Amino acid sequence: MKKILILIFVMSLPLISYSQNINGRFSSSLYTFERFDNANTSETYIRSFQSLYFNANKNDISIRTRLNFETNLSGSLESDPRLRFYNLYLEARNVFDIATLKIGRQPLYNSVAGGVFDGASVKAKLSGVTVSGYYGGNVPAYQKLELTDSWSEDYILGGKIELTAIENFRLSASYVDKNFKPVDYTALRLDENLDSVQVLIQKNSSQYKLISGEASYNLSGVFNINSTYEYDLNFNTTSKFEVSGRYDNIENVGISLYYNFREPKLRYNSIFSVFNFGNTQEIEGGIDYKISDKFTVVGKFANVTFEDEDSQRFTVGLNSNYGSVSYRKSMGYAGELDAVSVYTAHSMLDGMITPSIGLSYTTYKLSENEEAQNLTSFLGGVNYRPFNTWSFDLQGQYFNNKIYSSDFRLLFKINHWFNSNLEIL
Repeated sequence: MKKILILIFVMSLPLISYSQNINGRFSSSLYTFERFDNANTSETYIRSFQSLYFNANKNDISIRTRLNFETNLSGSLESDPRLRFYNLYLEARNVFDIATLKIGRQPLYNSVAGGVFDGASVKAKLSGVTVSGYYGGNVPAYQKLELTDSWSEDYILGGKIELTAIENFRLSASYVDKNFKPVDYTALRLDENLDSVQVLIQKNSSQYKLISGEASYNLSGVFNINSTYEYDLNFNTTSKFEVSGRYDNIENVGISLYYNFREPKLRYNSIFSVFNFGNTQEIEGGIDYKISDKFTVVGKFANVTFEDEDSQRFTVGLNSNYGSVSYRKSMGYAGELDAVSVYTAHSMLDGMITPSIGLSYTTYKLSENEEAQNLTSFLGGVNYRPFNTWSFDLQGQYFNNKIYSSDFRLLFKINHWFNSNLEIL
């Protein structure tokens, strides 16, 4: 099945050869961490990540790729090495002067079924109206360069219509049907003689099938409100209702309000659908005050309602051009937590060097009568950018708690951006 994706790449080679522009980014990273086993002995790993974003463009046609290669340089892992293909698709813009067509492995931005899929999508922009649709197969585990072998059981299908013709308003309606082919597995079961036997377990496919609507109003510098509603067609119930708003028409003051109602998002035919479960409701209000061009004070309070219990949290903080300081406290059914965090970063020498430091201290417990646990974490790093197209990052990460008395990790990363306009011979 991977031949189809490879065919897309082969068909794209002439485009790459005759491209007017190629651009992208290459990154190389080393990440060290320590892993403990049950005997309380440990082994240090050095993990390597190589990622590539690559775009080749000619007029209104492009090929876009995004891939990642990862492996361990010390201390092997069973799954290594691993090559992930996140994107590999052809894009044609201004088709009939209104549409954009994509074919291949491509991203999908959707609150229900976001991610990547293998297939085709089209988006057409008319006067004040945008219509889009997509269909394809689910991507296999670890983004392997393979296609699903069961398009009838392992697919995603959907579409959206968006209206922007009314001034300051945006309205949309969408539909998504995402079906999952279950993975067969073997398990031990007892036969009629009470002997253990291996049994092949084959489950029915499961799916999400939802319709949703969005409405927003934005009066720049004064007021904005955004709302989303999702309805589950399988369970015939409201899946989510969410609304957020902000008022900015008071000098130096911003007032925000957020509310959501959520049912657990369960796949149809999933074993989890037989259990009793309840919804949650959350409401949060906040206010921020701009002391000066460099400093803003922020405060938020929220209440979360479960089926029979409540939980609260509040946050206060100071944001500035130099960094941020914040304190957060959680209470009630979700547990008790107190956390203080400080972060600062500052660019020097026209952005060539940017050091950063972060520190947090947290105490938490699951209930009022439990023993409190402590967590301290620290990160420190520096970004060095000697040229516009090159940057180097070095960051150390440290934390300790009851489980890890001392955990230190190190990340080193190189980034290279490229953008070339080519002459066509």
